[in-house]
Amino acid sequence: MRLPRSALHPLAIGAALLAGVVAMPAAAQPKPDPDWPCVQRKTPDIDLAQVWSGPDPVSAGKWTDDQDAATLAQKLASRRTPLDQVDGLLDAFVQAAGPQANAQLLRVMAGVFEIINSERARIIHGIERYARGQQRLADRVRQEGEAVSKAKAGPTAGPAAPETAEAKALEEQLAWDSRIFDERARSLTYVCETPVILEQRAYELGQKIAARMKAG
Repeated sequence: MRLPRSALHPLAIGAALLAGVVAMPAAAQPKPDPDWPCVQRKTPDIDLAQVWSGPDPVSAGKWTDDQDAATLAQKLASRRTPLDQVDGLLDAFVQAAGPQANAQLLRVMAGVFEIINSERARIIHGIERYARGQQRLADRVRQEGEAVSKAKAGPTAGPAAPETAEAKALEEQLAWDSRIFDERARSLTYVCETPVILEQRAYELGQKIAARMKAG
């Protein structure tokens, strides 16, 4: 793909991306894990105590053995279910459960917690894989920037010297890879918020479930 010469400025692009996009998260939060690129602190699992203050959900038995509880847990845990629909779903479930509502709600909570925690763990592993790919791309952009510098500093280089086909090709490749790097970095900023969003969802669902459990 041919890009306009005026839009390339390859060395500036490479320096800005590598110094700005890569170094900014590191400056915001020193991290011992080189595969974790997010400003948000890495917590591999949600702590149940952070999202639930009721009885131990395990005490109600396996949530997967209760078809009604499992069905509701999967629906509540899914981000496709808007939070403003949760109250109605829970109220209908409690009414249908009758005297068994507390035990079934505990199983719903157990399912919600396990499903969201598993999804969150998959996303965290995906972020780490994404970060490793981004680092490989950063290394390639750095190498391409060095190659462009060498091409421009060759024996025939000078203000009036025509740009060689090799130098043009190197500039275009550097500009293209830099653009991809930048787009991936912007996508990563959004993805990094997802584990936090899932933890917040688990908390909000836990509060709504607990509110419907009868005292005693």
